[in-house]
Amino acid sequence: MSANALVAAVLIGQAAFSMAIEPQTGRTDDVAFSELADGQAAAAIAKLEESRRVDRDDPATLINLGTAYARMGMTEKALRAYTDAIDSDERYELELANGEWMDSRDAALRARDRLLQAKVIASRR
Repeated sequence: MSANALVAAVLIGQAAFSMAIEPQTGRTDDVAFSELADGQAAAAIAKLEESRRVDRDDPATLINLGTAYARMGMTEKALRAYTDAIDSDERYELELANGEWMDSRDAALRARDRLLQAKVIASRR
C-alpha cells in the first residue's frame, strides 16, 4: 500500500471499518468519517450527498451515506445506498477495526444485512 493511500472509515452500527484505497490521482477524499464518529449523521449526509455528485459509484461514500441515513431513521434510503455500493463496479479491500480485511462489496452486504436484521427485530416488538 503506498504512503499516499486514501484513508476513509466506514461506520456500520457500532463497528468501524477503516479503509485504505490505492489512489488514482493522489488526492484524499473525505467520506465523512469524522462526522459519523462524532454522531453528526445530518452533517455526514450533507457532505456525502455533495461528494456523491462527484463520484456516484464510490463504495466508501455509499456505505457511509447508508450508515448516516440509517442513523437518521431513513431506512429505505440507507438500503438504497448499501445496494448501490453492492452494485458498484468499483471494489477494493477495506481494513476493519479488528484488523480483518474485507472486500468493499462484502462490507456493503454486511451493512445491508445488519440493517435488514435490525428492521425485522424492530417490527417484532
